[in-house]
Amino acid sequence: MQSRRLGNSGLDISPLVFGGNVFGWTIDEARSFELLDALVDAGFNTIDTADVYSSWAPGNQGGESETIIGKWLARTGKRDQVIIATKVGMEMGPTEQGLSKPYILRAVEKSLARLQTDHIDLYQSHRDDEGTPLEETLEAFTELVQQGKVRAIGASNYSAERLAKALEISTATGLARYESLQPQYNLVERTDYEQTLEPVCQSAGVGVIPYYSLASGFLTGKYRREEDFQGARAASAQKYWNERGRRVLQALDEVAARTSAKPSQVALAWLMSRPSVTAPIVSATTPAQLQEILAAAQLKLDAAALEVLNNASLESQPM
Repeated sequence: MQSRRLGNSGLDISPLVFGGNVFGWTIDEARSFELLDALVDAGFNTIDTADVYSSWAPGNQGGESETIIGKWLARTGKRDQVIIATKVGMEMGPTEQGLSKPYILRAVEKSLARLQTDHIDLYQSHRDDEGTPLEETLEAFTELVQQGKVRAIGASNYSAERLAKALEISTATGLARYESLQPQYNLVERTDYEQTLEPVCQSAGVGVIPYYSLASGFLTGKYRREEDFQGARAASAQKYWNERGRRVLQALDEVAARTSAKPSQVALAWLMSRPSVTAPIVSATTPAQLQEILAAAQLKLDAAALEVLNNASLESQPM
């Protein structure tokens, strides 16, 4: 399995990134350890998390995902075998949020402690903080890179304009630059990324690790009827249940049948085929799910399959 270089970061990441938002939320510590072991045993090396994961779950306060990863690293001694990406900026308390320099320097110490490591491979701004000058945020990250606490930095949920401005500042000042972007991008969420962010990333050589790669589960094909949308998590996928969404599912089925693959594998293979995408982020809660999504890294789609998927996922169909 061939790794992929993330921007100019020097980080060689696996073609799929495991999303750690499920740790301490939909799966407990024991299952999390099981999946992390299986991930590394299969030759994959990149785990994405955030300090705020999973504060939304009842009884949680944030930091649960990082804590579980840290315990796993301590137990297994596999720190040198994995690339840990985490994020800062979302609310961790009434005054604990944003991208000011003092806050980033406080927050990173807490993340390092929870992760039980002396460095973070990829430290990302979880979302833009327009109340803090971009220069101040980049100064904080630069200090952490110089101290060896962070290897590279990335951005998540930035607009094309703000990402371009941040890159411009880094070029002009020599401050650390964002080497990656985490946007929402998948077969049913194409327009915003492709029209605005993709040109910036390609022009600047910024790596792209999209989240919601399977559109909240919609692209797995498990939602086939209105009555399938049951439960809190299904609500996020239900917005895709329209003529276009059903057209995309039909295309996934067609390509899956042709390639002896699952719809989820085809959806991920489509993302991995995109020239600007370094590696999609995807989660699993069972060993069977993990095995299925990791197999997508071996699936290569030919031009005919890509055309079927691209045509089906167009925002509007030609008359």
